[in-house]
Amino acid sequence: MKYVLVSGGVISGVGKGIIASSTGLLLKSLGLKITSVKIDPYLNAGLMNPREHGEVFVLDDGGEVDLDLGNYERYLNITLTRDNNITTGKIYQHVIEKERRGDYLGATVQVVPHIVDAIQDWVESVAKIPVDETGEEPDVCIIELGGTVGDIESMPFVEAMTQLRARAGRDNFMQIHVSYIPMVHGEQKTKPTQMAIKAVRSAGLIPDMIACRCESPLNPHAVDKIARFCQVPLPQVLAVRDMPSTYQVPILLAEQNLIGSLTSILRLDELTIPRAMKVKGEHIWSTWKALAMERIHDEVEIVLIGKYLECPDSYLSVVRSVEHAAMRCKRKLKLVWVDAEHLEQTSQMKDPAAYHKAWHDVCTASGILIPGGFGSRGTEGMIAAAKWAREKGTPYLGICLGMQIAVIEFARSVCNIGVPVATSQEFNAEDEDRIIISMPEHHPGKLGGTMRLGVRPTLWQEGSEWSRLRALYSNQTTEVDGQAAIVERHRHRYEVNPKYVPVLEEKGLQFVGKDETGVRCEIIEAKDHPWFVGVQFHPEYLSRVLHPSKPYLGFVAAAAGMLPEITKEITQEALVNGMNGVAVSGESGKADF
Repeated sequence: MKYVLVSGGVISGVGKGIIASSTGLLLKSLGLKITSVKIDPYLNAGLMNPREHGEVFVLDDGGEVDLDLGNYERYLNITLTRDNNITTGKIYQHVIEKERRGDYLGATVQVVPHIVDAIQDWVESVAKIPVDETGEEPDVCIIELGGTVGDIESMPFVEAMTQLRARAGRDNFMQIHVSYIPMVHGEQKTKPTQMAIKAVRSAGLIPDMIACRCESPLNPHAVDKIARFCQVPLPQVLAVRDMPSTYQVPILLAEQNLIGSLTSILRLDELTIPRAMKVKGEHIWSTWKALAMERIHDEVEIVLIGKYLECPDSYLSVVRSVEHAAMRCKRKLKLVWVDAEHLEQTSQMKDPAAYHKAWHDVCTASGILIPGGFGSRGTEGMIAAAKWAREKGTPYLGICLGMQIAVIEFARSVCNIGVPVATSQEFNAEDEDRIIISMPEHHPGKLGGTMRLGVRPTLWQEGSEWSRLRALYSNQTTEVDGQAAIVERHRHRYEVNPKYVPVLEEKGLQFVGKDETGVRCEIIEAKDHPWFVGVQFHPEYLSRVLHPSKPYLGFVAAAAGMLPEITKEITQEALVNGMNGVAVSGESGKADF
């Protein structure tokens, strides 16, 4: 096993995740099998506030993890597990459980060696788990050390990585340290990086390469200075400037011969890589470059109505999914952010300018997107926007809460069901008779680990052959209990009340997808609308750069006026794959739940 450690200094949030993902992509372009591990020094073992951590990413196994694992999956097209995200809380919980079982026989349990050894053992174990369609053990593990080297909470992990370098052996471990180069009075300052590297070395780590994050291209003098004072060969100082798109970062690194440096340091040329894997890697890389560098002029404007806009990373996977879809449709994405509270009548009184600006953005957009969220704040504004989209024929996509919002609005406006019935138990829990109700799995008052999480099947219902979304899923349909189905990841506590489904369908809101019991509602779609779709699952978690999520793809295509064209391409792909004997239903063609 080869290991590539990506650490950071000077400041946090410097882009370690994108550099780690880009490094993995370049290694994959060689035909290597790549996996990733994210280390987060905080104590949380799962429950995280999006306002603090950004998006909470959900994996197939239901693990709620750091958003960087989403970057790894998107860039590398791999499927990770909850164990690929290590936190201080998980490690200490693991060691304390061993102590309670008597594994240490009452000996003194310490940070060194017990915590440090547990970290190394965890990384080595997880690195061997197959994560791609080959089903084989990966060749290289990318380890991202979160936070900033020098933080108190990071020290056990720093020591563990120091010892892991010795465990792995020569030519099997390398480190890329990401550092920020500030611009002061027009001059790029290298001193913070020099001091950061000094601190890293004093902690026991030995950076092989330095990735310098900067707003503008790094001048040769600064590069020479960093190489000289940080004792790193000049070719191993990478200038990672701000790029128009994060998808261009791998290309920027490739231009600076990162592949050559990785090959030299890790002796990758001594590995035996099957010809088929090399060809596949070359194809992935050429396709990636073509997509990332393509010049696009036609624009599509999408308005995203959210409630966590003070931390845009809360919607990271949603934004990436819209980007993937826009790239597939060959459209330049113009994403407009609208605070849901600004769409409410109360906002007109408090801040008329914000109210009218928000409604102008909604009314002029080509598509309206309402993503997931929790709590009642801003939901009346979302309901008003969903009503506009439905009545004016503007393409609409509702994700999780966004689907529930669409159902509530339809119940109020079309079915004449009044409040408080036409609302959610999440907003008004005084009575159980609500359009949106709490799931049986949900335990009120206990928020940690009580949601419906992870990959679940959605079965297409009889008579849904007309569905535009179903047509887009034609090349990844699987089979569950003899019925056509899809699989997507979930993260929710509330769902549509089955009691009201008949009256909603009678008035025109069709529930075209349900779970394997035929009771839980998963997909809504309006037949007489250009694109009015809501899904209870979170399709953004499975969207990939080269394989956009189908709900997002259909939504953006409809907003761009090219849904028939994209649908035709997808159905032809499904037909060709079927004729060639390739499973149209994903990797195996069969899902076992």
